[in-house]
Parts: sequence; C-alpha cells; structure tokens
Amino acid sequence: MAKPKSGAKKATPAAKKDKAARLELLKNASERVAKAATKVAKAVKDKVAEVTKGKVPAKKAAPKAAAKSAAPKAAAPKSKTASKAESAAKAETPPKGEKAETKGEKAEAKTEKAEGKAKAPAAGKGKGAAAPAAPPQEKPRPRATKLPPVGDALTKREMEQLLSAGEGRGVFGEGSLKGRLVVTDGMPNLLVVGRDKRELTFLLQGPDQEVLPAYVDHKVSVSGLIRKTTNYGGTVDVRKYSAKKPEAEAPAPPPAETEAKLRFLSPGEVSMVTSAGMGSGIKGFASLRGNLEMTGEDFVLVVSNAGTRQQVSFIFEGKGTKGMRKYVGQLLFITGVVEKSSGWGGRIIVENFEPRPPEARVSREDMEIVHVEGEVPTSVDVKLNHGLTVRLQEQPGYTWAIEPTAAKRVGLREARYEPGEAGAVATREFFFTPRNPGTSEMEFFLAKAFTPGVVERSFKINVTVKP
Repeated sequence: MAKPKSGAKKATPAAKKDKAARLELLKNASERVAKAATKVAKAVKDKVAEVTKGKVPAKKAAPKAAAKSAAPKAAAPKSKTASKAESAAKAETPPKGEKAETKGEKAEAKTEKAEGKAKAPAAGKGKGAAAPAAPPQEKPRPRATKLPPVGDALTKREMEQLLSAGEGRGVFGEGSLKGRLVVTDGMPNLLVVGRDKRELTFLLQGPDQEVLPAYVDHKVSVSGLIRKTTNYGGTVDVRKYSAKKPEAEAPAPPPAETEAKLRFLSPGEVSMVTSAGMGSGIKGFASLRGNLEMTGEDFVLVVSNAGTRQQVSFIFEGKGTKGMRKYVGQLLFITGVVEKSSGWGGRIIVENFEPRPPEARVSREDMEIVHVEGEVPTSVDVKLNHGLTVRLQEQPGYTWAIEPTAAKRVGLREARYEPGEAGAVATREFFFTPRNPGTSEMEFFLAKAFTPGVVERSFKINVTVKP
C-alpha cells in the first residue's frame, strides 16, 4: 500500500523532552517574577504609609520610591522572552497549576494583612507615648425643644388621679404643678408630693429645658401640657414656670419653760381619783365630797372605802383650810386643785369648801350592841342582825383599818372619826351588824394614812355570831 503524503514530520522523543524542559523553565521564571513584583509593591506601600504619618519627609521618600519602582522596569527587558513563555505556559498548563498559583497568592495576601495589623498598633503606641489620648466626647442627648399645641384643661377628677400614686396612668391635659426641682442624668425633673404624701416625678420638657437645671433644689411652679406616662410620674411640656429660692431655716428658739395649764377633770377622771388603786398621776381642777378628818394637825378628806385598807383620802393644803376645825367629822364639799400621787390618795390645794348636812346614820334603836374598847385581843358573842362596836385611839399620821374582805363578811356599816375634846386623843369607832351566823376572826391594822401597806401594829378579835 502506498503511504499517505504529509508535510509534517513526526516528533522524535528528543524533541518532546526539549519542549517539556522549556515549559518548566518558563514556569519557574514566571513564579520568581511574580514574587519580586509583590515585594516591590509592598515596599512602596510601606514607604507611602510612613510619609503620610510624618515619619519620613516626602522629598527623601520620593527618590527611594522612584529607585525601587525603576527596579522592576529594569528587570522587565530581561524577561521579555520569559513573559512570552509565561503566556504560552498559561495556555498549555493544566487547570491544577492555576489553582496552585491562586492559593499561593491568597496566602501572600493574608500575610500582608497580618503585617499591616501588627504595624498599626505599633504606630498607635508611638503616638500615645508622645501625647495622651483625648477622652471620647459624649453625644448630646436629644431634648424636646418644641411645644405641642394647647390641649384641654384637666378636670378636678383627672387632677386627683394625676396626684395619686399608683393610679392615673394615661391622664393628660393642661394644668399646673408645684414641687422641688432636681436634675437626673442631666435632665430637669419636678418632684411633686402626691395626695398620700408620696413623691411623683415629672420630666420637664420644652424650650426652657436647658435653663431649668440652674434652679436645682428650688421651689418651682410649672404650667403646660401634663402627661402621666406611669403610675408614679410622667412629663410636662413647660409653657410657663416660676422658681423660688428655698428660705434658710432659722434656728428655732429654745422653748420657754412654762407651767402646764391646769384643766378641769372630766367626770370619768373624778371617778378614777376617788377609786382605790386607780388614777395615779392625775392632776387638775375638781370638786370632791367626803368626810373631814384629822391626822395630827393636818386635815384629811376621806372620799371612799372609809375604815378599810383600801381607803382613799387627800390631805389639805393652801390658805383655804382656815376655819375647817369646827367641821371635823362632818361631810364637806371641796373645790380645788387635786393631785393623786398614789392609788390611795394625794393632796388638794383648797380654793373653797362648803359643809353639807350629814348623811343619815344607821339607826341603833332596838339593837343589842356589844362594845369593845381599846386594843385588847378578846372573844365576843353577837346576835344575828344586832350590833358590835370597836373603839380605838388614833395616832398622828396613822389610821386604823381592817381588810375589805373581813369588813364585808362581818358587815361593816360605819367607821367614824371622833375628835377628842379639850386636847383629848381622837378615836375611831367601827360599827358592825353581822348578817351571817358563825365564828370569824377580825384583825385591825394601824397603818400609815396614805400608804396602807405600811403597818405599825395590829390586834385580833374573835367574833361568834349566834342566831
């Protein structure tokens, strides 16, 4: 068979090897050129940054940058063939090679960014050493400078809700408020005392918002559109305001020592005064009624529980006691200043007194009466519903008395004070009318007039009540 005619010669193995070597050479050359170009661009960039920061003068930096920029131009003629080879290599190289080149470029870009970040803090430190950094300026807070249109006036009910803590949220209208001005976070606020003495806080808005902080702690009255945004405060768009400087409190003068004014005692207090064990410390004008007695040279008014250890009596003082001696043993009505110092009595400053007719005495007619004289312990027999009398001598400052329970059991009817005639010793007579049969023991105590707990001496009598 005849061979086909062709102008192309078949490639020999030697030619193939030569072509692969050339391609490898071109590839290596292109990588070296790319690295040199990136280094030159990086150096130029650093120099430009130094010039802008003021570290290197612009005139000196320009020739250096020009010299370095000329370096790649000088290297460019030498690599004309290399650039042709590079373009050819790009056309013939497989896609894998391209990916490898792009990855290398990305790694170089990352290193450049890292170096740039490292240099930036270093430059900042150098500046800080030269001069301290200025503090950051706070941005001015937005303030309300325009007033809203005039609204409806607040009603009385709405004003009550506005001034009540815990209610009234959402109430708004034209009105006026008074309170104390305070500044919170640079904003003027009005502290208003509400209906239940709790404070409400209202933010003051409007064109005067810049001026109002000058009146801190002043008494301020504002009028305008009031809105209660919460249950405990709100806002006021101020149309008018007036401020008053708080007056300095003058030191209060020391209270003058004045005697407490006396008053008339009420009926309840008079009842406490005449009751045993009650009303200690009561003092005031009153009128009392009782039997007039004497202890030594002092006059005493017995008002209740006469003859027992719960006797309530008052000693007389003052000029009003003149002429009382002839009324000893009688019923008197006394008016004066009463002071009860203990549960069993006190004193009376007498202003005036009036004798009253004696009360009706227990009739002793048709009674068999047993008499006992002096402090002689003895035993007596008494008939039921008949009488027993015990007469004892009094001593100045002391009085005879028995226990209240014994007085009730034996039936004490009277305990009369009898003054002595012509300097004789005064006596006290106890009169009993027993109502229950049986035998009982009665004990008599000589105790102090106004402290019956202090006993000088005592003696006993056995009483047998026969039907």
